[in-house]
Amino acid sequence: MDTTDLCFTSAVELAELIRGKALSPVEITRAVLERLERMNTRLGAYVMVHAERALGEAGAAERAVMAGEPLGPLHGVPVSIKDNLWTAGDRTTFGSRLFAEFVAPEDAPSVASLRAAGAIFVGRTNLPEFAWRGSTDNRLFGESRNPWDLTRTPGGSTGGGAAAVAAGLGPLALGSDGAGSIRIPASFCGLVGLKPTFGRVPMYPAAGGNELVAHVCPLARTVRDVALMMSAIARHDRRDPFALPDDGLDYLAACNESLAGARGGAPVRIAWSANLGFAPVDPETREIAEAAARAFSEVGLTVEEASPELGDPSLVLKTLYGGAQAGAHAARSPEQKAQMDPELVAYAEASAGLSVVEYLRAVAARQALVDALRRFFERYDLLLTPTLCLPAFPLGIVGPSEVAGREVTHLGWTLCYPFNYSGQPAVSVPAGWTASGLPVGLQIVGRRLEDALVLRAAAAFEALRPWAARRPRES
Repeated sequence: MDTTDLCFTSAVELAELIRGKALSPVEITRAVLERLERMNTRLGAYVMVHAERALGEAGAAERAVMAGEPLGPLHGVPVSIKDNLWTAGDRTTFGSRLFAEFVAPEDAPSVASLRAAGAIFVGRTNLPEFAWRGSTDNRLFGESRNPWDLTRTPGGSTGGGAAAVAAGLGPLALGSDGAGSIRIPASFCGLVGLKPTFGRVPMYPAAGGNELVAHVCPLARTVRDVALMMSAIARHDRRDPFALPDDGLDYLAACNESLAGARGGAPVRIAWSANLGFAPVDPETREIAEAAARAFSEVGLTVEEASPELGDPSLVLKTLYGGAQAGAHAARSPEQKAQMDPELVAYAEASAGLSVVEYLRAVAARQALVDALRRFFERYDLLLTPTLCLPAFPLGIVGPSEVAGREVTHLGWTLCYPFNYSGQPAVSVPAGWTASGLPVGLQIVGRRLEDALVLRAAAAFEALRPWAARRPRES
């Protein structure tokens, strides 16, 4: 196997090859590092690379294999870490000049779990400042680019991680999602990104004002790679007061189970919504995503067209998400603000005048959204939507101002954020590619705590419409 093929080999297969002594952890780590050195300058995926340390860890991992020691499920597999998740002793900048020299005192829970599973940490990946938007660019490290088209964004806020995985600079990326930040780049980069049930993967430190919507998430090229990573990081941690007890599930094994029998023999009830009743969607994007949704009929399942009655949830996002940004940044000193993304400063300041009454109205609107989705999922087991309203947009903007002839505001071009506020599991998988070669994502949503069903559905779709052999053209 040549080094390029090795860099695009799935994490599941890499782990099996390493356990079987057919592949050295040093070999795969060196291949990823060499590819990274060749490609990262134009991609802007990684902001810190721990080459020497990673090779040292890989050498130790190889010795453990040869000595017959117990091996974790990710033993010797390279992983990247988003630069807002703590790794002990490493700079953790949040993409901000204000934290350019901050060194994390301990591992975040998910990072500790990956270490325990035997993963090799290659480096840290780029994000927009404080992970606030759906494109990746900051004043500390610059922009990240989409491997499918270097003139376009990989999305955000886990944009660097997505660019890395899509380009073969590591099979797995650890990221986060507070309003779509794992599913946006998954859709834009032709990857699989899972936002688990809220609390299933613990988060620490808390995400300041967004602690009730922020999730830690796996990102990979295949569903089973995401499931393997999910099994490693879905571990209770007392540092997160919202962390759920361990469910004891093997998410990888769940992907091998039949979707047809997922409800004790009763057929899985699937709904398709082109726009969740509120969002403008680019016609080509809708066509690709709908064709993907209809593919479930090939395994004998019925897909009905139906939307939950959400009204326009943008008030919830604008008030609660905007209020969190105002709480974090509006009162910073002029000197600090001068160092920050001016768009973030403007966004925070615009929300600084919110009243308590306005905020509580948004809290009530969030509860109404949760109730509407609960009622909807009494009738359906899964909801399918386009992940986003359009393919990847050009570099240099926070987001589009218009989709399909309609004006959109911050993150109004996504169908992701309602499920952050409801806490439901949602995965984006590649639905197809546009005529110009840009990926389009299909979002699969399930009830709270039914992450395994969501992954099982994603694996069933992957079997119907496999995508892993498709790679970005190197330019």
